[in-house]
Formats: sequence, structure tokens, C-alpha cells
Amino acid sequence: MAALILVLLLALILGGAGFALHVLWWIALVVLVVWLLGFLFRSTGAGGTKGRWYRW
Repeated sequence: MAALILVLLLALILGGAGFALHVLWWIALVVLVVWLLGFLFRSTGAGGTKGRWYRW
């Protein structure tokens, strides 16, 4: 009985971690797209000059 509970607990932990990692991949993808769009729109710069691609 203890082995069954241990296996179920392990499956629950790994399943939760897999779901969390999946969500983090989607968030990373959205951040990458926003960063690329910011890079493209910033490179067209106001005043005809090219801006820097970094903020600092």
C-alpha cells in the first residue's frame, strides 16, 4: 500500500511539474515575441535614426 501511495504521489508531483514547465514555455514564447516586436519597432526609431536594441 505504501508503494502505491508513493508511486501516485510521484506521478502527481511530476505531472504538476510538467504542467508548470509547459506553462513556463508558453510564457517564455510570449515574452520572446514581445521582445522581438519591440526590437523591430524600436529599430525603425523616431527621427530617422536607429535606436539601440537594449534599454540600458
